[in-house]
Amino acid sequence: MAPAAHRARRALRHRRGGNPPVTDPASFYEQVGGRATFRRLVDAFYRGVASDDVLAPMYPEEDLGPAAERLLLFLEQYWGGPTTYSETRGHPRLRMRHMPFHVNPDARDRWLAHMRAAVDELELSPLHESTLWDYLQRAAHAMVNTFEPTGIGPTRPGGATDLTVHPEPS
Repeated sequence: MAPAAHRARRALRHRRGGNPPVTDPASFYEQVGGRATFRRLVDAFYRGVASDDVLAPMYPEEDLGPAAERLLLFLEQYWGGPTTYSETRGHPRLRMRHMPFHVNPDARDRWLAHMRAAVDELELSPLHESTLWDYLQRAAHAMVNTFEPTGIGPTRPGGATDLTVHPEPS
């Protein structure tokens, strides 16, 4: 459960006469530097994705900016920052949102390699780094939706492969 959601549920229990709220230390989001840190993470990650011949074609936009903004908003909310992601896009439903894309172990490993490089650029404390990395690894593994090799699907103009999984005709 996201840290912000956990705090909200605890506060609701208190209002209903349940357990008193525990004073939370600053959220993970605040502890690591807030928006500036997550912006650096996302920017470094997408620099890697932009040149990745497997991951880049998965993004529907030619410009990765909208995808970067969505990831930034999601990570901010997950780690206790602003809830703009849910306010503008609804429930994250990560697995469902990634289902149309061909996410196999190769794509997962490439995603993790770019994210690992981005996390390393942040130079977080060991505790913050391991907390963030643990979540990112678990999330990446959960997004795998096929074990088919990369490159299935029709070719788009310019030679890029459409990695979207297309259902079989009925």
